[in-house]
Amino acid sequence: MKKIILSLFFPLLLSLGVVACRHSSAQETGQAVADQRVFSDDSSDFVMVTDVVPDAILEIRYYSTYNFVGQRIAGYEAPVALCTKEAAAALAKANAYFMERGYRIKIYDAYRPQMAVDHFMRWARVPDDTLTKAAFYPDLPKNQIAPQNYVSSRSGHTRGSTFDLTLVDVQTGKELDMGGAFDFFGECSHPNYEYVTEEQHDNRMLLRSGMLQAGFRPLYTEWWHFTLVNEPFPNTYFTFPVQMLEDSSI
Repeated sequence: MKKIILSLFFPLLLSLGVVACRHSSAQETGQAVADQRVFSDDSSDFVMVTDVVPDAILEIRYYSTYNFVGQRIAGYEAPVALCTKEAAAALAKANAYFMERGYRIKIYDAYRPQMAVDHFMRWARVPDDTLTKAAFYPDLPKNQIAPQNYVSSRSGHTRGSTFDLTLVDVQTGKELDMGGAFDFFGECSHPNYEYVTEEQHDNRMLLRSGMLQAGFRPLYTEWWHFTLVNEPFPNTYFTFPVQMLEDSSI
């Protein structure tokens, strides 16, 4: 009887051991990735977006007070968009795609210094600061913003190859209707949110298709967010402020 019981439970014990090993391995891998993170103040591989893509419109929200914090964000010292040279070259390709179809890109954010990310996290920990709640997170308790990853201690923007952007009709000068505002904390910001009109969905997919063909990958929770697939600094988080660059050429 003991042999029968052992024969029945041995495969289960073995599988649990495999799961445990995989979990441990995943933890070690995650730790290894964390250990590879480096910080850099070197802006020599960055350019100003408009020096490479002069057709781009800039509305740098974190330089203004019109953002989910309600004040200018630390590290934004000029209303310019910075990015790596590789990301700028890819964005120029995306812009050509859109211009052929009668649209221009409008950038809300590009490179974001680590001090700005830190500013977001400090703000998220102040429960009584809800100045912008009605506009940006009306259905979300403030204490859930960080746990639900609407802000995080690390951002792909800080690696220099991520953009937050939309499209503008060249003839009318108006933004395309995306069925949701930039930086809105909620499901309607998901690219495939089902409760948008057909036109709004098509506009989101137009933006997505142009960015994908240029070598960017989307984020499943934000219709405006795209990161260069082959980003040159996948483990580097930059710390220099957003400001005018003297040498800004590819």
